[in-house]
Parts: sequence; structure tokens; C-alpha cells
Amino acid sequence: MTPSTSTFTTRLTDAARIVEANLEALLSDNAVPGELARPPRLMAAMRHAVLGGGKRLRPFLTIEAARLFGVEGQGPLRAGCAVELLHCYSLVHDDLPSMDDDDLRRGRPTVHKAYDEATAILVGDALQTLAFEVLADPATAGDAAIRSDLVLGLARASGLGGMVGGQLLDLTAEGRYGTVTMGEADVRLLQMMKTGAMLTFSVEAGVILGQADAAARGRLIEYGRALGAAFQVADDILDREATSETLGKRTGKDQEKGKATLVDLLGMEGARGECRQLVERAESALDAFGPQAQTLREAVRFVVERQV
Repeated sequence: MTPSTSTFTTRLTDAARIVEANLEALLSDNAVPGELARPPRLMAAMRHAVLGGGKRLRPFLTIEAARLFGVEGQGPLRAGCAVELLHCYSLVHDDLPSMDDDDLRRGRPTVHKAYDEATAILVGDALQTLAFEVLADPATAGDAAIRSDLVLGLARASGLGGMVGGQLLDLTAEGRYGTVTMGEADVRLLQMMKTGAMLTFSVEAGVILGQADAAARGRLIEYGRALGAAFQVADDILDREATSETLGKRTGKDQEKGKATLVDLLGMEGARGECRQLVERAESALDAFGPQAQTLREAVRFVVERQV
């Protein structure tokens, strides 16, 4: 693996800036047609949850995947923002006392600490529905079939067979519902659902907007799955090696709760080897796209090399 290039870093930074501006516009206090009002406290808490932090990796993947098929502009940007809104909802609910009970997120108080638990629950609910509203809006894609495909994909990635189901498996792994022993296959499934499904859809959303054929879509989904798996293994490594100050959130949570990760099952060197294999798998999936896919190749390397 080689370090991500300055060109990649510039593109990631530029995308994050544009995404941030669009998220800020979506979270304006001003009601849009069809809304009666936007309660100021709810909007302030939603902005606290979404703005001013994060690498915006998920929307970046959507934008870059769409660019691979010649599609740029508002469609990929809005679809990426929808994915980010959904992701931020999941973080708000994940931080609640009934879930991970975290006080810190991106170096700031979590929503339930900055406001209260009831507001945090409503923030998550509102961000989730807003994500689907953005995808269903003709401003994202003029073709209703594309919009439908996007909504269906996000629902499946984030719902009972994806992120939400993965969160339930995560709670099960903590022993919430009785003592369990997690094997390697169990851990991989949990991670594929809780984290990997949304990262995979981030890529697939760009492919949907690009109206790629089945073969190209399959290759990009394979890339997304490898990237998602690599992201989680790298996250497990960081949880062991980084400090809370560096990450902007509490570390060592899995060890505290006795929850197995691939670091536990494979060892630290085994986990690093897993990352290398996943990078190779992701890059192989992009072979057919040639130099045009270089930014996506850099993205998977960035995922495993990041320090935050």
C-alpha cells in the first residue's frame, strides 16, 4: 500500500467543503414547500449532529463513483448528502445511553448531552426521514426510476437487513440478551451489516446515478464491500491504538464490553494483513475501469491508513 496522494487529499477536502455547504442549506431554519414549520430547537440540534465535523467519506464515494460514469453536479452531491444525513442519524442514536452511552463525538458533546435524550431521538428520526426526502426529490434525479432505485437501496442498506440489523447484532455481541460466543463468521456478518452496508451503498448510489450496466454495478458493489470491511478492521485497530483525544470519541469500548472484534480473533498483525488483503480485493474490482478509477483506489488506501 502507498500513502494517499496530495491530489486525492485535495479532492476529498474539496468534496467535504461542498457537501458541508449543501448540508447546511438542507438544515436551514426556513421551511420548504409542504412543511408547516421547522422548530428552532430541533434544527439547532440537527445542525449540531451533522455540521462541522467528519471527513464526509460517504458522499465523496458517491460523487466519485458517479463521476466514473460521467455524471457530476447536483445529483451525486444531493445523493451523497442523503447518505451522510442517514449516517449522522445513526451516530446520534448509537451514542444514546440505551446504546453505546457516549458523551463525545467528533470532539464535541453528543446530541443527548448537548441537548437531551428526547431531542436526540427526534433528531435521529428527522435526519433519517430527511435523507429519504432528499433522494425522492426530482432535484436529485429527473428520472423517477433512478430516484426509486436510490430510495430502495438506501432503505435496504440502512434497515433491518443492513445497518439497523447490524446494530442489533452488535448489542447481542455485548451480551445484552444473554451470554454469546462470537466466532469469526459472526463478527464479519455483524460488521458487514452495521458498517459495511452503508459504505457499500455510498458507492452504489453513484453507480445508480450513472446508470451503469449490471457488470459494472457488480464490480463497484464488490469494491464497496471490500472498502466497507477494510474500514471496520481499520477502525478496530484505531480503537486499540489511538487516544480519545486523537479520535474525538471514547476508545476501547469493545474491550470494556467484552465484545470480540477481528483484532481479537486474528491478532493485531493478522488484522493488518486483513486490511492489506481487502485493499487488494477492492483494487482488483476496479481493474476494468483503468486509470479513471484511480481516485477510488486511493480512497480504499486512505481508509486503512487514516489516523482518525
